[in-house]
Amino acid sequence: MKKTVVKLSMLCMLCAFNSLQAQEKIEELDEVVISATKFAIKKENVGKIIYQIKQEELKNLKGKTIIDVLDNIAGISINGANSSTGKNKSTYIRGGRDKQVLVLIDGVPVSDPSGINTAFDLRLLTLSQVESIEIMNGAASTLYGSGAATGVINIKLKKAAKKPISFNYQVSVGTNNSQNDSSFDLNDINQNVSINGTLNKFTYLVAFNGSKTDGLSEASDNNSDVPFASDAFKTTNTFVSLGYDFTEKLTVQIFSNLDKDVYDFDAGGFSDSEINNGKNEQFRGGVSSSFKYTKGSLNLIASFNQIDRMFDSFNGWTGATDHFEYTGQTYMFDVVNNYKISDKFQIIAGVNYQKQSNQTNSPYGNIEDNLANYNTIDPYFTVVYNATSGFNINTGARLNNHSEYGNHLVYNINPSYNFSNNFRVISSLSTAFIAPSTYQLFSQYGNVDLNPEENTTFEVGFIFTKNKLFEVNSVFFYREEDNAIILPDFITYSNAANTINAKGVETQVSIGALKDVSFKLGHTYTNKSADVDYIPKNKLTALVETNSIKNTYVSVRFKNISETTYFDQWGTGEDIIIDGYNLVDLYASYTILKDRFSIFAQLNNIFNEDYVETIGYTTKGRNFKIGLDFTF
Repeated sequence: MKKTVVKLSMLCMLCAFNSLQAQEKIEELDEVVISATKFAIKKENVGKIIYQIKQEELKNLKGKTIIDVLDNIAGISINGANSSTGKNKSTYIRGGRDKQVLVLIDGVPVSDPSGINTAFDLRLLTLSQVESIEIMNGAASTLYGSGAATGVINIKLKKAAKKPISFNYQVSVGTNNSQNDSSFDLNDINQNVSINGTLNKFTYLVAFNGSKTDGLSEASDNNSDVPFASDAFKTTNTFVSLGYDFTEKLTVQIFSNLDKDVYDFDAGGFSDSEINNGKNEQFRGGVSSSFKYTKGSLNLIASFNQIDRMFDSFNGWTGATDHFEYTGQTYMFDVVNNYKISDKFQIIAGVNYQKQSNQTNSPYGNIEDNLANYNTIDPYFTVVYNATSGFNINTGARLNNHSEYGNHLVYNINPSYNFSNNFRVISSLSTAFIAPSTYQLFSQYGNVDLNPEENTTFEVGFIFTKNKLFEVNSVFFYREEDNAIILPDFITYSNAANTINAKGVETQVSIGALKDVSFKLGHTYTNKSADVDYIPKNKLTALVETNSIKNTYVSVRFKNISETTYFDQWGTGEDIIIDGYNLVDLYASYTILKDRFSIFAQLNNIFNEDYVETIGYTTKGRNFKIGLDFTF
């Protein structure tokens, strides 16, 4: 009898264990991503590594910025992330610069046509309005067009709650000190309020954010006998989204953003200014719709984006203050259809239209928008095949039709193979392009005969997972860059004759085997043949987090940046070695009422590390922040 009971007990335990494993496998198989095809696809059928930051993780990052979050992802390096808020931020992926990284907001490409390299300013977004983020490193111009040469950052904004009305308020305050300042002045203040809900078939969401930072000079005063004045940065973000479900198959969404920032900036590295100031304003609006039918779905997006920039800058040669004004506009229309021929085979085809213009008024010459404009019409397609044997392939092409330089074809071949539910080998060969900006085409340095920059990327890697208890992914990449747009001797923009190559390895390890404790390690090695950017060869990130204490979340983040070699192109003309550094951050939150009320606190750069991120500019020392989040 006892033996029978023991056998039954063991059988029950085995069944329970198998059931748990099966459930975990189902959860893994049900996990989907969007960025790889523009439509939801199971993650195990994708031949690329896509990093996902879901709402569960973002809830444990309250008080952070989008730039803070991205700078801790394997393969991404953001120069200026730890500097004064007003300092320009540069996003590097796989050795590429800002203009080679495409930012999407709810699937819509965003850029600044008024800028030299058209890069989007991530400071115009606030993390409190974000639902999730996907990062797909590697070339993706086949699906997304110009700019998607080294990576795509897809930011999904929050949707309305399912109940009739929901209200959220979040506030945080903290210090904003350099390593030489230990004051407790609350110079970092942020507030966010949102109201949203669902009324039958109608959804609505209205959110407003206001923040201010001060107390830190943009330029470093290490070479000065007099302390530099602090440079303030103020921003407001308004987001409105309205939706209506006409039927179970047809939904329509109307959206708009109005984002503003006002800031002070200095005269350059080691150079103070109490005159220089600027203002950015972005309006973004549009409509998106989705129609689902038996064999697939049809998506349509139409949007308008305008960015107005102005700044006043002291001119040391004339002793006067120069005034600059820029207005960039983008009209975008994208229609794409996903047709599922079978469970294994689907075709994604679409057409994208964009028109960009730039109006510039400056002491050095004006650019009129009736001249400085171009349009593109790009048909594209992608074929996805997922065999039951474990073989997957994603391949496609895009024909870029540009009003200035003509046609340009890019393609993507992305095979992968699932040896089991746990182990997958991935690879891809992709080409990408970066269209010249209106400034590079039509300014006083412009050249209407410019060709687009071309990138070719090869990558191979693997992904191994074990029941969500352990995951490791690693990919080797090699990228060649041709026709780089340069400005030799400040005369006329031209395409470079030489080829630049970048190669490296991105690796991430996640461990969740211990109860209530998880670990995450990320490492990026990047080697570029020629560079004038602040790209470290090695970057290591680590995260330890736990919720072992009831209603409490605690995490410790570590970041190591290796010694960096920077070529001082406009100064000494020589390489400058920048010392490596280590940063340790502590974060904690406590839930007072589940899904209702929580408090959070963070202590950044715990050991007050003194380091250089950009030569001549200040970096943040030890700082703290506290806040609360309330929802009903």
